[in-house]
Amino acid sequence: MLTITGDLRPLHAAAVRDTVGLVVRATPADLARPTPCAEWDLSALIAHMTVQHRGFAAAARGHGADLGVWTPTRPGADFADRYAEAAEDVLQAFSAVDLLERPFRLPELSPDHSFPGRLAVAFHLVDYVVHGWDVATSLGLPFSPPAEILAATLPIARSVPTGPDRLRPGAAFGPAMPVPPGAGPLTEILLLLGRRDEGSGAELLSEDD
Repeated sequence: MLTITGDLRPLHAAAVRDTVGLVVRATPADLARPTPCAEWDLSALIAHMTVQHRGFAAAARGHGADLGVWTPTRPGADFADRYAEAAEDVLQAFSAVDLLERPFRLPELSPDHSFPGRLAVAFHLVDYVVHGWDVATSLGLPFSPPAEILAATLPIARSVPTGPDRLRPGAAFGPAMPVPPGAGPLTEILLLLGRRDEGSGAELLSEDD
């Protein structure tokens, strides 16, 4: 069971803003590129990332049970602007003083239960570290989050359940893959969440590389 005792929001904000810097480097022609997410091209990945920001922002404001806020739409030509706006929306929503103790309804994780805000921040953080790598890999860009972000994200990745939900169509994370000895924290995070290097972008490196 994942236990979060501190406030991850500063690291979370940095990770989310890093993804904004990656998405803005994509062109409309890039939207058809494949990504490490099974069955998702870059357009579908950005649509997912955008709506997840909106959904978590709505959940922070008490409206997460509304399934409509979690329904993605295909990006248009202004996808980078819409993504940046969604990112700032979730960061603004997460800035509330009492956010860490607020109940979050996250229907994609549980239709019946709520989660404390500090856990919701953790869930969103791990998503955007991994999806940042996904975007970078799709675009052939380097991806190296600061060590403190990776240190905070690794325990979250280790706690993600490995059950059959990872096999459902459209799952954000695939089945966990073996982590070799000496793997660095980013590599371990990615392998635990079903990512592998497909030769199209960032490499999975050992600690000594």
